Amino acid sequence: MASLKEIKGRIASVKSTLKITSAMKLVASAKLRKAQLAITNMLPYQRQLQRILSSLQTSDCGGAEDPSGDASVSRPYSAAASLELSRRVTRPGTGGTPEASVAIVAFSSNSSLCGAFNSNVIKKTLSVIDEYRSAGFSDDNIVVYSVGRKMADAMRKAGFPSPADFSKMAETPGYEAAAALAQELIEGHFSGRFARVELVYNHFKSTSSQPTIRETYLPNAADSDGIAAVPRQYSAAASPELSRRAEREWTLPGTGGVPSESGGIIIEPSRAAVLGVLIPKVQRLKIYTVLLDSNAAEHAARTVAMQTATDNGNDLLEALTLEYNKGRQQKITSEILDIVGGSLQ
Repeated sequence: MASLKEIKGRIASVKSTLKITSAMKLVASAKLRKAQLAITNMLPYQRQLQRILSSLQTSDCGGAEDPSGDASVSRPYSAAASLELSRRVTRPGTGGTPEASVAIVAFSSNSSLCGAFNSNVIKKTLSVIDEYRSAGFSDDNIVVYSVGRKMADAMRKAGFPSPADFSKMAETPGYEAAAALAQELIEGHFSGRFARVELVYNHFKSTSSQPTIRETYLPNAADSDGIAAVPRQYSAAASPELSRRAEREWTLPGTGGVPSESGGIIIEPSRAAVLGVLIPKVQRLKIYTVLLDSNAAEHAARTVAMQTATDNGNDLLEALTLEYNKGRQQKITSEILDIVGGSLQ
């Protein structure tokens, strides 16, 4: 049995830890309210832009909207689609080796003490990497953009160092940094460097639930076999040349050069010009929205983890206090008995 001095030392240690966990819970709760406000304000705007884009893309391309009704979530990249993609990006005469690479953008936090937040997304990212390996991609053909120090450390140990340091972006989400990353991914995809770009992050569903999400970022508006349903040029930066190219591609034969419209809706100046501006904007905004979503999920996970730690600490403190009081009472009783026994003698 531990001595009273040891128990007293444990009580002091638990009280000190409780001060830390309580303070961290309050800080995380304050940050969560701010992050939750940011994502709830941004998400409807981003989803509405995605719906507008989907309606423009699918009206003449024969595509279909997601039956779930959430146009902001891309169709998952299945193992079958992975095999199909590996065949389509394989250069003849290379023995089945994929010609292009795939990029995975994985979001985590910079610090720990947030429960299973980081371990879940790291485990999911490694699972995605294994899936691409089984599809025929070598490690040299898999590029992981690690947004967050914990993800960067885990991927470095796994042999996938991040092309750049994105820890600052994970700490303080900003649109400029997110847009720069999105532009790099877009240029990499349409230059042929990346056959596919995927996002892996924790989604803020509620304070107690942050499921890990895997989404296809590029190609945009993928059809059932994983290949883009719209011409690649539309996802490049808007430019006069893009508009002229798109104008030609969206012109129906026999219409005298008049671009096709959808459902009698007049689009000005043209569908091609709108797509040329809208697609890059949606792609940049998607990265920023995911960044805000992951940030809110991190603070929610840390709030719950610190609340759980505080509750467990209080339970331990009660048990130690009870044990200390029992030991102290036994010591007092023993001293009283010694006094009484001595006086009787």
